[in-house]
Amino acid sequence: MTESLGCHLILEMWDCDKEVLGDVERIKEVVKRAASQARATIIEVLCHEFSPSGITGVALLAESHLAIHTWPEHGYAAADIFTCGSSTEPQLAALCLVEGLRARHSSTMELKRGAFKRDPVPHQTL
Repeated sequence: MTESLGCHLILEMWDCDKEVLGDVERIKEVVKRAASQARATIIEVLCHEFSPSGITGVALLAESHLAIHTWPEHGYAAADIFTCGSSTEPQLAALCLVEGLRARHSSTMELKRGAFKRDPVPHQTL
């Protein structure tokens, strides 16, 4: 049986609301809401607004992090949601981001981080 230390979601969002993508306060609120929906513990949320457009936001979580990057001119946003342990639901954070940015199209890729098997296997060198 394979287990992992964490779940890392890579989220792509297209045809988002351009006004939301360019509003640093709204992005900050969406990030906070997404982390809360995932039942994650927020330590701090920071956002930076670029000139002429675009925002990077990061929620530092006790369980890891949630990061988002927006391109308002393209109606596009990318997010990483990485949580460790079994008490969070990162998929709920992804749904919250899609809804909060009003994305018409999205895709998610899930990676298991720190995957290991219960049965010991010999060390392999790459």
